[in-house]
Amino acid sequence: MTVYMRKRINTQLTFFTIFIITAVVSVISILFYDILKKQVFEDLRINACLLKEIDETQLVNFKDLRITKIDSDGIVLFDNNADIGEMDNHAYRPEIEQAKEKGFGQCVRRSDTLNRNTFYYAINLDDGKILRVAHDAASIFGIINNIIPIIILVFLVILLIIIICARFITSRLIQPIINLTNYTNDIGCSQPIYTELLPFINTIRMQHEDILKNAKMRQDFTANVSHELKTPLTAISGYAELIENDLCNTDEIIHFSKEIRHNSQRLLSLINDIIKLSELDNMDDKSSFEFFDLYDVVSKCIDMLKVTAMKNDVSLFLEKSDDIKINANREMITELVYNLCDNAIRYNNKNGRVDIYIKNIDGKKTFIVSDSGIGIAPEHQERIFERFYRVDKSRSRQTGGTGLGLAIVKHIVSLHSASINLESKLGEGTKITIVF
Repeated sequence: MTVYMRKRINTQLTFFTIFIITAVVSVISILFYDILKKQVFEDLRINACLLKEIDETQLVNFKDLRITKIDSDGIVLFDNNADIGEMDNHAYRPEIEQAKEKGFGQCVRRSDTLNRNTFYYAINLDDGKILRVAHDAASIFGIINNIIPIIILVFLVILLIIIICARFITSRLIQPIINLTNYTNDIGCSQPIYTELLPFINTIRMQHEDILKNAKMRQDFTANVSHELKTPLTAISGYAELIENDLCNTDEIIHFSKEIRHNSQRLLSLINDIIKLSELDNMDDKSSFEFFDLYDVVSKCIDMLKVTAMKNDVSLFLEKSDDIKINANREMITELVYNLCDNAIRYNNKNGRVDIYIKNIDGKKTFIVSDSGIGIAPEHQERIFERFYRVDKSRSRQTGGTGLGLAIVKHIVSLHSASINLESKLGEGTKITIVF
């Protein structure tokens, strides 16, 4: 690709140079010939003014200049370079007609056989006769023919210089473009690139990084889903096989049945959470948003979680200081509140408590869930909202967590253009604040 681009630029520059040189030579030749013509006519005018007082006997001595005297009716009276008896009437020659009208006239006539132009200049004399002087000069084609060797030499020299410059310029033009690839992959790349393209390249690099990041996330998600699905399925299959082959007593059958039900529920919860995430990924329509009281949603979620809280010996407290109405998707907010409160219960200590607040803070609608649980170490806090990320995997499985609850929360917060903040200390508890 690079070789083709270099070759294409070199070829285009070469053809452009040939065109420019040809055009310049043509224009210069035309301008030079125009200057030559004006100069010749000026010389002829001066000669005509000097010769009009000279006697015809002396005019024959001028060999480099053709001198003709013409009567007012166009009959040639004298010519120092031709036999007047063989000459036709000159009354209708352009330079003669102009001289009769304006006092002087000039004209150029070309000889195809000699490839030369004859310049004529005529003036009126005091006695009514017309004096005409003429001089032969090379035509524009003759001029070009005479300087063809010089033109060819100059052309070749310029072409050689342009080819060398084209190769150098092409390398300078192409190299920064080639370096863009390295810059896209390596932000610390020190090779030169076009600064004008930096915003465009930075956008491409960010998109490239996002694509790689998303691809890695999909791979990790697939691997995690496979692992999370495999674990309960393996347990269900193992317990079912023991019961099928009659390798357990009555008490064990009851225990294995409970384990099968427990893993089935875990599997169902995992599948439901995956479906929810998939729906959230494809949802960007705000037409389902409505204004509703946040307290109503939170109180219903607490009612649903009272049994779970009792099983874990955790107390729930809801405090409402302001009427908070938000424009949101009711089902999503219900899912968000449920997941946050459920996590606060599951990862709490015995005789712990969960405090839920609904209030206006600095004019902003705020929802807070604070618990007295096990807390989260600082090194885990940045990743706690990632899919399937668990601080304590063994405890998550014991409590029935799928590892997707906080990922769902983060996604819902993003869809509502809200913000989420996590504060936690290991062994002291966690506080999550959402501002709508």
